[in-house]
Amino acid sequence: MLETPFHSEKASMSDYDFDLFVIGAGSGGVRASRMAAGFGARVAVAEDRYLGGTCVNVGCVPKKLFAYAAHFAEDIADAAGFGWDIASPDFTWARLLENKNQEITRLNGIYHNLLTSAGVSLINGRARLQDAHHVVVGETTYSAERILIATGGWPFIPEFPGREHVISSNEAFFLDALPQRTLVVGGGYIAVEFACIFEGLGCESRLLYRGDLFLRGFDKGIREHMAQTLGNKGLELTFNADVERIDKQADGSLQVTLNNGETIATDLVLYATGRRPHLDGLGLENTAVTLDDKGFIAVDTDYQTTEPSIYAIGDVTDTLQLTPVALAEGMALARRLYKPDEYVPVDYNDIPTAVFCIPNIATLGLSEEDARAAGHKLRIFESRFRAMRNTLAGRSEQSFMKLVVDQQSDRILGIHMIGPDAGEILQGLAVAVKAGATKAVFDATLGIHPTAAEEFVTMRTPTRED
Repeated sequence: MLETPFHSEKASMSDYDFDLFVIGAGSGGVRASRMAAGFGARVAVAEDRYLGGTCVNVGCVPKKLFAYAAHFAEDIADAAGFGWDIASPDFTWARLLENKNQEITRLNGIYHNLLTSAGVSLINGRARLQDAHHVVVGETTYSAERILIATGGWPFIPEFPGREHVISSNEAFFLDALPQRTLVVGGGYIAVEFACIFEGLGCESRLLYRGDLFLRGFDKGIREHMAQTLGNKGLELTFNADVERIDKQADGSLQVTLNNGETIATDLVLYATGRRPHLDGLGLENTAVTLDDKGFIAVDTDYQTTEPSIYAIGDVTDTLQLTPVALAEGMALARRLYKPDEYVPVDYNDIPTAVFCIPNIATLGLSEEDARAAGHKLRIFESRFRAMRNTLAGRSEQSFMKLVVDQQSDRILGIHMIGPDAGEILQGLAVAVKAGATKAVFDATLGIHPTAAEEFVTMRTPTRED
């Protein structure tokens, strides 16, 4: 159970330097800090790298900026079909990098102002737990009634000969030069996104995944359609293989030997094989905090660890590793501790998400496979079509849309899409699904014509049902 909620008349709390000490100024930590301070708590946050965490600095934000840059290659090529003659387009990696860095610096400043204007004490340095109520940063020890761990995740690269020659997504945002040839290892969001970015920016790119098909956990229709689409774009896909060793050559290039005996010559290898909780040097051993069998901090439904005064949110816990989830958890915890009359628990159902590859993927709710496994009788609606802008461009690429509908209740259980602006479209539909929309509601909704989005309200005939 949680401790007694915060009250402004707090005599015993004066024994501590802070009511809440947050370790990590990423999405979840910043949100929890700001909200708790706004509710009257004395809050400090310690950060040793960059304000805004992974998302702002080496994640969502710079990744999408890079994805925009990569997409311009197709936009420029398509322009001819619409009457535009663009002579000798040239891409400058250094300019993209400089402009990206300026934008991230601007966002860092915004986060700094958000924290300080809320009255949060910002402490620069890596924090280490001394015990259940004390945190050490540098040479200074701080006491706190409660401590929140929000240090996020860190790229995981397995051990193998030549591991020192690879980079993670962290370093990919700061490359001195764009390589001619790239190999991306992995099959999740980050791997697919970076493979598309490198390919779009003109690199000879290859994606290597040890499984049968990338994007495990996504709807099978999405996975299969995306594999075909990326293959048609010229991105080389290799499944059911893994790296055995990497050797650096005299000219600086890399020779990658796979476990199937194949060798690949490349200039850069990016490993996107998952992320682990960033807990190194945190001092958890000085507390009663425990980890679960996956290595995440174990918490209850109120984000309280096995050390009653210590909480954890975001990617250090076994939750969905998405920025909006960490934000929601930070908000919920601040309210639960310091404004309990406004507390609303996080609803982890029907969370929309997007993969900013080219074209985009967006997904919401249950996949067809998960819905069947849960015992639902389904009606499946699918549509594959060439988006209007691809017609004059002469591009054969097809969008893919899918609705997963429960036969008995007619409720929409899942929505999945591949195509331009998929994330923008699914965000609006997420509201409808959260409100309990049925297929009949979708059918009664008039579409906006001509758009791709109208396809979701004009699919009438099931592709299959059981």
